[in-house]
Amino acid sequence: MNLPLCIETIRLADGQLSNLLYHNERLNSTRLACFGATKEWDLNKLIDVPEEATQGLYKCRVTYGREIEKIEFEAYQPRVIKSLLVVVDDAIEYGFKFQNRVALQQNFEKRGKADEILIVKEGLITDTSYANVVFWDGSQWATPDKPLLKGTKRAQLLREGVIVEQKIRVEDLVAFTHLRLINAMLDFESTPVIEIGQIGF
Repeated sequence: MNLPLCIETIRLADGQLSNLLYHNERLNSTRLACFGATKEWDLNKLIDVPEEATQGLYKCRVTYGREIEKIEFEAYQPRVIKSLLVVVDDAIEYGFKFQNRVALQQNFEKRGKADEILIVKEGLITDTSYANVVFWDGSQWATPDKPLLKGTKRAQLLREGVIVEQKIRVEDLVAFTHLRLINAMLDFESTPVIEIGQIGF
């Protein structure tokens, strides 16, 4: 049986891997769920950072199945996102960080003139094509309680109490003023704030 490959994407800033506690947690829970693997891996011991990736911001991508398939490094430049388009997909599933992103890409291609999409499943706001989202209501940052994928940065911010989980329907968006995109590569404090009015329907 050909099991799907999974990936773990880790922020590498000036030679330092970020948030490994949360990456290890997701990696090992994914390995157990998808491959029945009970022996835990430690990414800190598995990743050797090459000399050329010790300065600046890089994306470290670990592709794995039962074993590690490859570890790659590439210089990272955040995408500029200023507008989003709501896309409805009630069938989409992306509960694990699979290498196969066909369903996400097909939805992304529906964005029209917007920079990014905001995926709605069964009436609930979930994620963009590549990041979790958090919304500002004037007093706190809230993230959808049913994301497509539970990201590592999202897990960290929830555990630290920086953000809270909330059921967010499309009609609830009017209660918020701004949103931010968060993922392993985007630092919460510096990721751009986008006005809710920049979401199209």
